[in-house]
Amino acid sequence: MILTALCLTFIVFWLTNLYPNLEKLAKTQGNFRMSDEAVASWLETRGYLQSTPKKYAEWLGVVPSYRATDSEGDVIGRCIQPGIAAEDSPSYCGILQGYWGWSTVFKEPVADIVSLRLGLTGKLMFWVLLVMVPTALLVGILAGMREGSVTDRTLSTFAITTTATPEYVSGVILIAVFSSSAVGLKWFKGSATSAMETVTFENFTLPVITIALYGMGYVARMTRASMAEVMTAQYIRTARLKGVSFRNIVMKHALRNALIAPFTVIMLQFPWLLNGVVIVETLFNYKGFGWVLVQAAGNNDIELLLGVSVVSVIVVLVTQLISDIGYVYLNPRISVS
Repeated sequence: MILTALCLTFIVFWLTNLYPNLEKLAKTQGNFRMSDEAVASWLETRGYLQSTPKKYAEWLGVVPSYRATDSEGDVIGRCIQPGIAAEDSPSYCGILQGYWGWSTVFKEPVADIVSLRLGLTGKLMFWVLLVMVPTALLVGILAGMREGSVTDRTLSTFAITTTATPEYVSGVILIAVFSSSAVGLKWFKGSATSAMETVTFENFTLPVITIALYGMGYVARMTRASMAEVMTAQYIRTARLKGVSFRNIVMKHALRNALIAPFTVIMLQFPWLLNGVVIVETLFNYKGFGWVLVQAAGNNDIELLLGVSVVSVIVVLVTQLISDIGYVYLNPRISVS
């Protein structure tokens, strides 16, 4: 996990620190009319023209941070914070020391921005999972119990339709139908900005349904395939020959084994939800983690982009680990040596 995290964050660090991005940063923080020589001087003074491995090591906090003196005689560097004298500033200030950098757009510490916005997205993800997971499992189980039946075909068609419809399409349709004056069904608000303070049924239903619909179809299809496979197993046929009721066969014999594969898929929804909310949060003006990612990318906020990447990598790796451990407990045929 540590090796994977280092590789992924290094790739993101290298991409965000390409010279065109640094040039744009210099002109944004300095002057848009800066000459090429002035841009190079600005970047060199602030240590941006160092080698990528050296800058990455500074960002991690495993080597001392770069320091220099600008044209006005002030000491500048990553570790020099506003209101703190240069001699009192630490030499190491990276991710390992808990310092994530300073946002050039929001003018705040990256860690504060990420923690606040991640909490808002966590609230959205909680309600999405609360709606998506039970509904998807129910649809998949009902469809897989009797493979090829009318119920199976109807529910499978519904699942495929929801998965094939992107969030930016379903979101716009839901807003047009349930919150605009064109149709007249003003049941919900087309914006979720007020949900950042207080969540209500009116301001949070549409973004939750928009995300849940897209992910629900995938989980339902996996559950249906797993359930249909389990229902054809030898021990299910033996239970039927013994006269066990269909209800008991499903609840006591088939359900647990059928949920092994969907459990892994459900855990994979966490990193997808964290990054897939970008469209929905922008569409409904909900200023969470996805909205911050858009703002950071659109305004070339390098430190904030790196902070977002760290969170995304951690979420992916942790959910994968939980998925592997949970798979062992659900499947008794797997043992840990």
